[in-house]
Parts: sequence; C-alpha cells; structure tokens
Amino acid sequence: MRSLLLAPAAVVPPLARAFGIPLRLPHSNGVALTFDDGPHPEGTPAVLETLRAAGATATFFLVGEQVELRPALAADIAAAGHEIALHGYRHTLLLRRTTRALEADLDRALDAIRDATGSVPRCYRPPYGIFSSAGLALARRSSLSPLLWSRWGRDWERRATPETIARRATAGLEPGDVVLLHDSDSYSSSGSWRRTAAALPSILDAVATLGVPCVAVTQST
Repeated sequence: MRSLLLAPAAVVPPLARAFGIPLRLPHSNGVALTFDDGPHPEGTPAVLETLRAAGATATFFLVGEQVELRPALAADIAAAGHEIALHGYRHTLLLRRTTRALEADLDRALDAIRDATGSVPRCYRPPYGIFSSAGLALARRSSLSPLLWSRWGRDWERRATPETIARRATAGLEPGDVVLLHDSDSYSSSGSWRRTAAALPSILDAVATLGVPCVAVTQST
C-alpha cells in the first residue's frame, strides 16, 4: 500500500530503502549523532557541553514549536557549529494530516528555525520516524532530504537507563551509521534527557574507538 508509508528505520529498513529514504550516511568517513525533539532548556545545554568537551559535531532535528519557545537556545546550537535539521513544527504523526496541513507545518517550522538560527535546514526527519507518502513527496519538493537512522538508543523509554541507551546505540556500530538520540523529554518519558546525557560520553567513546569523527549528516569528507 503505497498511499501510506510506515518507515521506522530500525524496524523495516527494506521499506525505507524501497522509498529511497536513507538510513545511513552516503559515505563511511564518520558517524552521525542526531538529536530529535529539541531545543530543551536542560537537555540541550547538557548535550552541547558534552559534545563541546569531546570536540564532536552533531545534527539537531529541531521542532518548530520548541524553537519558538526558546529561539536563543536554538541559536546556541548553530553557533556551536552543529547542523540544524527539521523535525516539523508540531510533533504529530504525518499520517493524521492532510497535504495542506503538512505544507503549512513545514513552512512554519522552517520560518521559525531560520529566524532563530539563520540556518536553512537541508534534512528532514518526521515525528516518530514515520512518513506518509504525501509528506515524503512534499519534503522532496521543498528540497529537504529525508533521513531516518541505522542505530538508536531507545532513550525515550521510561525503563531506559544510561547503560541500556549506550549499549543499544553502539551495538554493531560502524562508520557511516546514523544514531538516533533525543536531547528533550517534551514528547517522551519525563527526565529522559538526563539518561541520554549520561549515556553520551560512552557513545562518543565508542565512535572514537572506530577511528572516525562524529560528523553532521550532510558533511562530506
């Protein structure tokens, strides 16, 4: 059924590939750490500080409504040299929206992000990693590259711990992987950002062990 596309990367990668949605980087010169759902007043600064200490670059898939609440924090992400990407304006399943509503959502999110950061996102990941066919087509018409992920920490789960997050995110980790994490608990279990922040040093160590850098998802080296 091609009118609706369910594409959570770690569950049905063949479906994602069938629709041309990347799960990995187009090269194997690094690992991309990606953070969804922010900016968050506590989680984002904690993650930024750990990345700064490690000299690591990441990609932040920002939610427009959160950017409007905290534009200065969104600007801090960009000022620190990280890539700004798009996660929509409202964190709602695309499957529940009309094409017109989706277009308005993307436009509003892009305006908020541009106003706050001065950056124009090049990549798009929908809420929950689930595309509709209309949403996928709209993103591509808007020159937004869709991207999912090849590794995740499942850090949004209530029972997750820093140890389980790090273990899941790095199991079988390879150069070229895209790792899904969250710097915000705005749409997940309360306090989940603390567990992600605590797991991040171990994840960074695992990337360093591979002998490759953490790179932005659009970075080509």
